[in-house]
Amino acid sequence: MSKEQVPFSEYLDTFNKTLKSVFYERDNIEQFVQKRGFPALVLRDIMAQNPLSVGIPAEYGGRGVVMKECIGMMDAASYESLPLSLTFGINIALFLEPVGKYAGDEAKKSIFKRFLTKQNMGGLMITEPDYGSDALSMHTSCVKQGNNYHLQGTKHWQGLTGLADYWLITSRLKNGDGKLARDIEFFVCDVQQPHQRIIVEEYYNNLGLYPIPYGKNKVDVIIPEKFKLQPVSTGLNLMMDLLHRSRYQFPGMGMGFIRRMLDEAINHCQTRFVAGKPLIALDQIKQQIAKIQSAFTVCSAMCARSADYAGVENNLSGDAVEANSMKAYVTDLMQESAQTLTQLKGANGYKAESVSSRGIIDSRPFQIFEGSNDMLYTQIAELVNKLMQRKKQTNLLAFLMDYSLTKQVAKQFASSLDVVLKPKMVQRKYVDLGKIISRVVSANLVFDMGVKGFRQDLVLNAIENLKHDVAMLVSSYKFTNSVQPVELYKDSASWLSMV
Repeated sequence: MSKEQVPFSEYLDTFNKTLKSVFYERDNIEQFVQKRGFPALVLRDIMAQNPLSVGIPAEYGGRGVVMKECIGMMDAASYESLPLSLTFGINIALFLEPVGKYAGDEAKKSIFKRFLTKQNMGGLMITEPDYGSDALSMHTSCVKQGNNYHLQGTKHWQGLTGLADYWLITSRLKNGDGKLARDIEFFVCDVQQPHQRIIVEEYYNNLGLYPIPYGKNKVDVIIPEKFKLQPVSTGLNLMMDLLHRSRYQFPGMGMGFIRRMLDEAINHCQTRFVAGKPLIALDQIKQQIAKIQSAFTVCSAMCARSADYAGVENNLSGDAVEANSMKAYVTDLMQESAQTLTQLKGANGYKAESVSSRGIIDSRPFQIFEGSNDMLYTQIAELVNKLMQRKKQTNLLAFLMDYSLTKQVAKQFASSLDVVLKPKMVQRKYVDLGKIISRVVSANLVFDMGVKGFRQDLVLNAIENLKHDVAMLVSSYKFTNSVQPVELYKDSASWLSMV
């Protein structure tokens, strides 16, 4: 029986043993995480297990793109190494899944074969230096030339810069008048082929996620038409399906990471004694650990939902509220959990090799890339506001009690959510509102998981924590705050002149 056919539990157990071996026996993860790149032998042994086979369809030799398995591999990796899990996330969610869904058969055969037999890797190029999150304004162009397309432009902050063998590159078709079309085109670039080499103009000195190279890439390549992805409707719809599916898988990268923060926190506070008592006996410590444990429960519920719903067989282009809620909230929880553990560990938590301080640095960009969280919270609020306007509903509680993503639990938040929304709000209020909605959506997921048999004490604790968070956020939403920065602030603003 081949490795791809063994039961996933057995496959995952073998993979976990490999991680333990390479990170603690073959090498010392506390030492090499402060250096650029994974050690060659470490990466070789990890990739020899074909972890990316979970993102390859069964008919091409993979494990079948079962969402439970894709998320499970990210979960296992992130317990030991968040950069490793992100490497898997980039390959699986941003390359293999869209290629498997939208590429032609000839392209898929050659690509998947090299992933399985030569441990190749792939990434996604969307972001450009001048446009950032404004992807629809990208200036990378494509021009059809016979059976090929000529792509030109500049991309940056791509994970696996200079390392990936394949790139999924976004561009806009240049019309005869030189203007760029509004729709987005996707092409698979094979850097090993003639005329498809990506020039790395600069490697960035990224603060964290050291094993993953980032940089600025010059695109001037000629790609055969057969390596162009074929959207069902539009390229924009394909991009939203791709990005939303990726956001549904962020909890996979968060799951092992948060569980590691929780295990480290409990172990430290049980074994660290102050005045003859373990730290965990202190009430404030209990509250801090309970918050990490709540994050663990919420993330577990997100993983369960994504495994059930976010498979490649579904078009997720219209699922912005839930996908954005998952990505934004779980990445907030990752950062908060790392900050809390660092605080609990005191001075030891501030060592560069500490899993907690490393966790702060490595989890921070998760709140920024693939959609800054403030932007995603704003989008959540705007989408819900539009739905409410269509229903001519202004009361948030009344709407959420009838909304599919929140109706199971909305009543439990009644004391906080009985709010009448204003038809127009400043952006800071949209961010508050988006955070509120994401927490109620998450509570609904936790409730659903509890119904399926997840242990009830964790479910009840998580929902109680979410109710507390929502109450605080509603208070922020109601508070009138129109403070603006004083840009020319230096006149009459020196404390020295006041003394």
